[in-house]
Amino acid sequence: MKLGIVGLPNVGKSTLFNSLTKAGAESANYPFCTIDPNVGVVAVPDERLDKLAALYNSAKVTPAVIEFVDIAGLVKGASKGEGLGNQFLANIREVDAIVHVVRCFEDSNIVHVDGSINPLRDIETINLELIFSDMEVLERRLSKQKRAANNNKEIAKECGMIERLIAFLEAGNLAKNFELEDEDEEAFFKEYNLLTAKPVIFAANVTEDDLANDGADNKYVEAVREFAEKEKCGVFVICAQIEQEISELDEDEKKMFLEDLGLKSSGLDKLIAASYSLLGLISYLTAGETETRAWTITKGTKAPQAAGKIHSDFERGFIKAEVVSYEDLIRCGSYNAAKEKGLVRMEGKEYVVKDGDVILFRFNV
Repeated sequence: MKLGIVGLPNVGKSTLFNSLTKAGAESANYPFCTIDPNVGVVAVPDERLDKLAALYNSAKVTPAVIEFVDIAGLVKGASKGEGLGNQFLANIREVDAIVHVVRCFEDSNIVHVDGSINPLRDIETINLELIFSDMEVLERRLSKQKRAANNNKEIAKECGMIERLIAFLEAGNLAKNFELEDEDEEAFFKEYNLLTAKPVIFAANVTEDDLANDGADNKYVEAVREFAEKEKCGVFVICAQIEQEISELDEDEKKMFLEDLGLKSSGLDKLIAASYSLLGLISYLTAGETETRAWTITKGTKAPQAAGKIHSDFERGFIKAEVVSYEDLIRCGSYNAAKEKGLVRMEGKEYVVKDGDVILFRFNV
């Protein structure tokens, strides 16, 4: 999973990126991998892995990972090349979802680029840049396709859809809210990889005082939540400054620090939960002496396709899946004990994998 972190200058975006990537690397003892200066790979904290690894005496533990991209250079006019302009837009096209950091705190020492705190205005500024960029992509596509539309009904149909979509965006709407009429339009739409079609999670950046009650008394957070609900977006409250402090601590110190603040989870934990929920993701687990590992799949994935996450041969030659729930396995204390109690099931090609399933795939190629 790849998440792009966006936001106007001085909203806490880069502070959040730096702290999340560092915290994520330490919390799961996973080497933080810097692909380039603004990309970091972070382990998804999952306490189930360590317990399974102890049960199987695994030589290696491999968590699921999230790739964070700190999208730099986003200012008003980015779609026209202001700031880093097109470089920003190229980076964001590659992500699965957008984490939009919005400033929900007053601080006279940190100047806002627009001179005042107004998260809905900030959201609109970024959305407009994304809309302008999408319109440019669609207009180029329309110009190209119109030349071939006269002799091809399918292309003519696509041109009609693009014209409707451009008009929809011109009215200030996001592409993800555009109604597609049939499977053909769904296929066209997917091909465009539009920025405003991507799922969005808002990170409402607050002060430490607003963090303990999850921003309940913060009028800016309330406005973001109302907007997010209307647009079917995710939202979570975070204090980038606190996350930066947490990132410097080891695991035990981190737990004590969070408890002192009256918090149950860190910003990284909140973001991961919001991301998995918004994107409809779950994790199944594999375990053995060689390795215990988490695999991220979409809810509703059937056993052969889940097996294909490990290797294409597993999907191609799928025979069956031996499945036991994580809870049952830990409660029984061993795989054999779970099997004796009838808790290990043999599932076929139609089985829909569930979060926390511990699976051994049988295949033959």
